[in-house]
Amino acid sequence: MPCTTVLVGRKATNDGSTMIARTDDGHFDVKKLTVVEPEEQKKLYKSVLSHVEIELPDEPLRYTACPSVDPKDGIWAATGINAAGVGMTATETITSNPRVLAADPLVELREARDGAPEQPGGIGEEDIVVLVLPYIRSAREGVERLGALLEKYGTYESNGVAFNDENEVWWLETIGGHHWMARRVPDEVCVVMPNQFGMDAFDLDDAFGEQEAHLCSKDLREFISENALDCNQDGRFNPRDIFGSHTDMDHVYNTPRAWYMGRFLAPRTYRWEGPEADFTPESDDIPWAFRPERKLAVEDVKTLISGHYQGTPFDPYISHDTGVRGKYRSIGINRTGVSSVCQIRPGLPPELRGVEWICFASTAFDALLPVYPNVPQMPAYLREVTLDVSTENLYWSSRLLGALADHDFAACAQHIERYQNAVAVKGRQLLREYDAKMLASGDWSLASEANEKLAAMAKEQTDYALGKVLQVSSEHMKNGYNRADN
Repeated sequence: MPCTTVLVGRKATNDGSTMIARTDDGHFDVKKLTVVEPEEQKKLYKSVLSHVEIELPDEPLRYTACPSVDPKDGIWAATGINAAGVGMTATETITSNPRVLAADPLVELREARDGAPEQPGGIGEEDIVVLVLPYIRSAREGVERLGALLEKYGTYESNGVAFNDENEVWWLETIGGHHWMARRVPDEVCVVMPNQFGMDAFDLDDAFGEQEAHLCSKDLREFISENALDCNQDGRFNPRDIFGSHTDMDHVYNTPRAWYMGRFLAPRTYRWEGPEADFTPESDDIPWAFRPERKLAVEDVKTLISGHYQGTPFDPYISHDTGVRGKYRSIGINRTGVSSVCQIRPGLPPELRGVEWICFASTAFDALLPVYPNVPQMPAYLREVTLDVSTENLYWSSRLLGALADHDFAACAQHIERYQNAVAVKGRQLLREYDAKMLASGDWSLASEANEKLAAMAKEQTDYALGKVLQVSSEHMKNGYNRADN
């Protein structure tokens, strides 16, 4: 699914936490935030799209999920944090190339035909969170479990998957149908991923040795050699040049997003504009990871995943025609279903370690709401979503807010900014209050009370912003007329 991912190591954040974030950019998929208790996790999983059946381990953990409200295509759990304080987001659809896909084809469903039995496909975005997140107690374990599943069942699509715990962030990318590689994100960097195979460096010696920061499928070296996949020069090993793509479509759809995020993270480290620029929006060598010039807070990650090329001539909302306005695919896009930042905080009990920052619909207009994930149930405002439009839940309210504000961006921008800031400030205040209460009392059940207050606050602020934006949009309707207009 076309998405944008941001990964932040613990030494690159303002508070020592790790963060993984992703926009889930389906086709206006209706989403909700739920909690899955261990007894609700099925023992035998069957994929709707690929028909693969997988027996699941005993003793799953509680975890959060953002499933699709319409189950016709499966669960699509998207993102979550489990009771052990491990976060996961899946998946970032990535690119590959014909050489890789010919050598290790994707494992696609083959329907029964001409007397031949059905052949199930592999696993994919529909399945991965459900198959992995309930069964892991660290980010590394997430990589190891998913890697084993890929080798056994294969996948029908090219994907990137992120995991984090209080110490580490790991990123896994699939290679063809059964191969994969994963890196531990260095603590001091921020990784940007815009729907392309991203890793631009990998230590094969470590992956086949100590495995301190690199893991991969068992036969990856042979796979590269036997299929003449290595296109690198001068002894370099750049996985992006071996397994990824550099197409014209990448230069419109993918690399410009990396350029925008790099420009935000390291504005003085590199030149981003002009004839002497180190990187342009269409550069194939934009780094996978940046050392940000200042440490990042959750609000900075929200800015990254809300980007629409602000401050550049490519911004689709700029008031005058620049000749390149709207040329490149924005990060904050109209059809996003849900976005999240899984934040795992250091030095706290597992019950309190995770905070899931959630928002629905277009990130250019929505607000990021924090919730405690280790609870039996999410507030109704987040979980009770149907296919019917209603302002009684955050998903549809966010969709309405964005659709109205988009058409009068300049007039509505101040209302959107005030709304986003209000939710951020009040959300942080409630987190501070309930962190202190739970640490003092040891009563982790207070997290449910906190979430209800957070949801009530979000509804109040969202309804208020919706009223303001509706008023602006109503005043600017094309059929407006006054007697004085004669």
